[in-house]
Amino acid sequence: MALISSATAIDTSITTAIEEMQRANYFTFVMLINMAPSDLIHGNITFLMPNDRTLAKTVMPENMVVDFLLRHSIPSPLFIEHLLHFPTGSLIPTSRPGFVLKITNDGGSRFFLNNVRIISPNICTQGSSIRCHGIDGVVQATSIMPQPNIAPPAACTNNSTGGGSPVAAAPPTAPSPPSSEPSAPVPVKAPPPADANVSPPRSNSPPRICNAGLFDLVMTFFMVFLFI
Repeated sequence: MALISSATAIDTSITTAIEEMQRANYFTFVMLINMAPSDLIHGNITFLMPNDRTLAKTVMPENMVVDFLLRHSIPSPLFIEHLLHFPTGSLIPTSRPGFVLKITNDGGSRFFLNNVRIISPNICTQGSSIRCHGIDGVVQATSIMPQPNIAPPAACTNNSTGGGSPVAAAPPTAPSPPSSEPSAPVPVKAPPPADANVSPPRSNSPPRICNAGLFDLVMTFFMVFLFI
């Protein structure tokens, strides 16, 4: 009894939606629904309907009617008030697997799905599970550009026993030339010895500075300080 009641409710909703489409002069779209198999529409759906003038210019073989209806429907009953909650860039699946609608939401009458704009919202409102809106064209596929997979930069490998963190590479600083005027020797405290092992860079790899590079910078600073 529950199944019979549900089927009766769906049939009633389809009949009501068709009557609303006809009152709004979407006769060609109603004809396409009548050409489709009877088990194609199960309720809980939103139709996007091009008007008669647009469909009169559309070449559609009979075996493409089902595909057309699937591309022009969303598997959920949505009023325009629901659709306007979707921000620009949102993707809504259609009843055709793999075919999505990309939203451009500029508010009010500037609501686009792929290449079409909703121009007559909320035509089907009386039924319990079917909604429909008039659009200004035939929905075409929109290319969705995939996000590039950018590999993170490789971390410097540390071969020292200290296990320190990698140090960002810096351009080597050339030592300043010695002054032409003699100056008194300045006592300098030598830095502690470092036993970091420096591995040669691999072929075709950009040079990188890790903990050993920090020692090179200290020695460069020491040489500059020595000649001051």
